[in-house]
Amino acid sequence: MYYYSIDGALAASALSELNFPAAEAGTPSLFLLDRDSQTTRTAFRVTDSRQLTAEGEDVSWLDPDRMGMAPELPELVRSAIQAGKLTAVNVRHPRWREALAFCRPNPGKKRVHLLAVGDVGSTLLTALKLLGGDCIGSIGICDLNENTVARWTAEMGQIAWPWDYGALPEVEPVGSDHLFDCDVLIFAATKAIPPVGSGVKDVRMAQFDANRPLVETFARQARAAHFGGLFMVLSDPVDPLCKAAYLASNQSADGRWDGLGLLPEQVQGFGLGVMTARAAYFAKRDPRFASFLTEGRAFGPHGQGLVIANSIQHYDDALSRELTELVTTANLRIRDLGFKPYVAPAVSSGAMQLLLTLRGDWHCSSVCLGGVWFGVKNRFTAQGVETETLSLKEALLARLRETEKQLAEII
Repeated sequence: MYYYSIDGALAASALSELNFPAAEAGTPSLFLLDRDSQTTRTAFRVTDSRQLTAEGEDVSWLDPDRMGMAPELPELVRSAIQAGKLTAVNVRHPRWREALAFCRPNPGKKRVHLLAVGDVGSTLLTALKLLGGDCIGSIGICDLNENTVARWTAEMGQIAWPWDYGALPEVEPVGSDHLFDCDVLIFAATKAIPPVGSGVKDVRMAQFDANRPLVETFARQARAAHFGGLFMVLSDPVDPLCKAAYLASNQSADGRWDGLGLLPEQVQGFGLGVMTARAAYFAKRDPRFASFLTEGRAFGPHGQGLVIANSIQHYDDALSRELTELVTTANLRIRDLGFKPYVAPAVSSGAMQLLLTLRGDWHCSSVCLGGVWFGVKNRFTAQGVETETLSLKEALLARLRETEKQLAEII
């Protein structure tokens, strides 16, 4: 094991002769890696020693016991992992120092910008206004329609607790030239939503071709603005759009990947929250699914490929697949009633998960995992993004691998 000093922090590594000052052995706060920077996270909290020796990332990271034998590590490194104090950083990535800074954002309430105030955006905005006073200082809204911006600025400005007029976040217009002057950018823009009664079965994927150029345009703008905050994707299909944004922002003028755009940790997709809530909805109404309420999990995308597990400890494949089908098609039941199913996604996937994120709590969102954006339970920590690890049954892991393959084939 080799030790280095980096900006006052002690780093350990299996890599010798790195271009950093050598240091005496001790309890490190960093562990230096050298991995493919296009398909792996740049910095993350280490929760298992096998994450330090794996060749790459994939869904097996959700169950480290599937990653092979644990490596032999010095006691001081193992104790740092056990204490949750070790950050792994991929020094091959050209912006690894910025990744470390992203792990440790400034304290205090955050500035949130919302791009597009349509059905989803306006519902999300209302929820953030009412629920976000503890962690959101202000919300800027941007939309092509100036009247829409004026309407929602006025509407939100007229929502206040009596005699406590500063308790809720202020909502104000933001111009496109200041769109990235914030801590969180919520991408809720959409170009095409199949109308109710169109007969389109997978509405989310029908939107991909239309929404991909949109998210790529704003991802390139984030690169040009040197955006250092969270790029939150709420538009459908959430997970492929996350990858599209990441790839587009990291392309140079000649189309080559250069890693100078958004970090993988900066891009998260917010679509899994409502799928988790829908699973709970059905579990409350059918005792066969009741185990989900205390033992279940949701994984994967907001749409086809979703994996609902009725229970992690007592996984039942047939029961879980039945519950998954109910959750995946729940939006169609709202469409059958003649309405667009946007309220629950805007609140459960958008507002609630963003607030949990800003508070540093566990939440449901899609994170970079082996070059795809995969929905998991995760949280932001001072050591980087931490994804939940579980002991997964073979049948459940097989479903996760199939979903991972499907996502990789989209983009």
